[in-house]
Amino acid sequence: MIERMHGEGLGGFRLLMVISSMSPLFVLWAIRGSTLVPEGLFIVLCASFAGLPSLALWWRIRTAKTVNDRYPITVDSWEDRRQDVLVYLFAMLLPFYTAGLDCWRELIAAFVALAFVIFLFWHLDLHYMNIVFAVLRFRVYAIHPPTDNNPLSGKGTIVLITRRPRLVNKLELHAFRITDTVFIEEYR
Repeated sequence: MIERMHGEGLGGFRLLMVISSMSPLFVLWAIRGSTLVPEGLFIVLCASFAGLPSLALWWRIRTAKTVNDRYPITVDSWEDRRQDVLVYLFAMLLPFYTAGLDCWRELIAAFVALAFVIFLFWHLDLHYMNIVFAVLRFRVYAIHPPTDNNPLSGKGTIVLITRRPRLVNKLELHAFRITDTVFIEEYR
């Protein structure tokens, strides 16, 4: 069972989720290029940062299904997290896309700034923002479990990724664990 929430188990997947949430930026950088790094190498690096974390996330979801790492969740209250997409777009995509990548100082500054954003997304629990989820028509909700005997109760807010267009209070469902605070509802 889940014992700890903010010494989060599967924390490495949290980091991969943060990096995978930035995959559109890496795709844009690959298209834009840089005169400092050979084009082929730059494209491979950007493609790796865009694709590998999402593949690892897919692998984690598949593993959770295979080993039946799923938990019952009862919704006491919930919040739609779509507004986080605006934070994501304005805090990350727009400034980084316009960053210069054609001199070493600008390239290094862009990567240091990216490291700061990765830390902030990690620290503020915005690691579930993923373009793949949006393309596959998933929605993201912050769930507040009730304080009962539910294994997730009293553990703080959790994130549910689901295809449901909305949730209702007291809804009971089952979801697979991606990390100790991020779950994806069973889907076919």
